[in-house]
Amino acid sequence: MRPALDLSLYLVTDTRLCGDRGVAATVAAAVRGGVTAVQLRDPDGDARSLFSLGRAIQAELAGTGVPLIVNDRLDVAVWLGADGVHLGQRDVSPVLARRLLGPDAYVGLSVSRPEHLAHVPDAVDHLGVGPVFAQSTKPDADTPLGLDGLARIVRESPLPCVAIGGIGVSEAAAVMACGASGIAVVSAVCGRPDPTAASRSLVHALRQEVSS
Repeated sequence: MRPALDLSLYLVTDTRLCGDRGVAATVAAAVRGGVTAVQLRDPDGDARSLFSLGRAIQAELAGTGVPLIVNDRLDVAVWLGADGVHLGQRDVSPVLARRLLGPDAYVGLSVSRPEHLAHVPDAVDHLGVGPVFAQSTKPDADTPLGLDGLARIVRESPLPCVAIGGIGVSEAAAVMACGASGIAVVSAVCGRPDPTAASRSLVHALRQEVSS
């Protein structure tokens, strides 16, 4: 039986922000700092480049216990034998994803409004909720929810929620106080000179909230 997905510090990759270090090396450094799950996201990448990048990330994650989840591209997730897929409201059906990836895969779904909760199929394990705050890594994102909007969705959701969008060290405690199971970050790690140190700082902020 698969272990429950640890959503506490969920890294979403950004090829541009990773720069010369590269995505795979950034992931490796971030995992050393405490990242608990990795999502491969590159909306500009084609299937071949995503597959190649996914293989490189899998090599870095081997033996760590940290799962690789593919954003949007169910086909790439299947080819990679990835640990799961994360889908948007306009992507392929989570039911199809579950059928193709099997019962042990992690299937996440993005939620940006409370009314989305009425249409979450049983095939979904967890929700990505956001954007919580204004952010710059996803230009087509919905209007930020704010903390009140996040808290409402978390309260009404039957599934664990990971919050995303404009979250860094200074926002982590307030986000977790809304009941989220964790935070998903992009620029707070991928855009930093030292991804390991950046991840450790986020882990420290999360632990401070848990112990308070």
